[in-house]
Amino acid sequence: MDKLHLDRHISRQFNAELEMLRTQLLEMGGLVEQQVADAVSAIETGDIALAEKVIDTEEKVDDFEIELDEQATLVLARRQPAASDLRLVLAVTKAIRDLERIGDEAQKVAKMAIALADGGANRRGASELRHIGASVQAMMTQGLDAFARFDAEAALKVVEADESVDREYKTAIRELVTYMMEDPREISRVMNVLWALRALERIGDHVRNVCEHVIYLVRGLDIRHISLDEAEAKIKQK
Repeated sequence: MDKLHLDRHISRQFNAELEMLRTQLLEMGGLVEQQVADAVSAIETGDIALAEKVIDTEEKVDDFEIELDEQATLVLARRQPAASDLRLVLAVTKAIRDLERIGDEAQKVAKMAIALADGGANRRGASELRHIGASVQAMMTQGLDAFARFDAEAALKVVEADESVDREYKTAIRELVTYMMEDPREISRVMNVLWALRALERIGDHVRNVCEHVIYLVRGLDIRHISLDEAEAKIKQK
């Protein structure tokens, strides 16, 4: 595991403000993680009440985003942080946006869960939803853990997992489109499945973004536009 040595300051208040940003980001992440888990469970089980809970939770996620944004802005304005402190504040501000968008996508999954529960018993696409849903839930847990422990290598593993989710998503899309062509009566229902799969794939993308922020925070490396092999080599060199 990597060790991020944040600067220690004469001002205890500054130290407390930095730790508070990190703690509250992880608290927001925990709320969004539960939102994703509930959305996946709702679409697998047809639990409309659980889906509605996911939709209602989005307001709390939005409140978190606003509050954390304000706190980060105040730290930048008052303390003018540098080096690792600055990278932490920037990583938090970027991760906030990705977490809020993950909440948005979880809400979309919940809405599709309600639509599918109302649409009958045909479960075509259920295995794809279950498998990709489990994958992005695992990414979410591992990504937040990587942020909590400032672990660049663990973060890179989540980035690699997103590549796998993208491949699975493309395969699922091809199969479901073929199914709709064979049975046009199922187009409306399967489209709901496709929208849910798209939202799950987007959740994976945003978790990947969070992990890229972790790598930049800990190692000072921007891996957004390089291959995974290059990223792994650079992380091992550090």
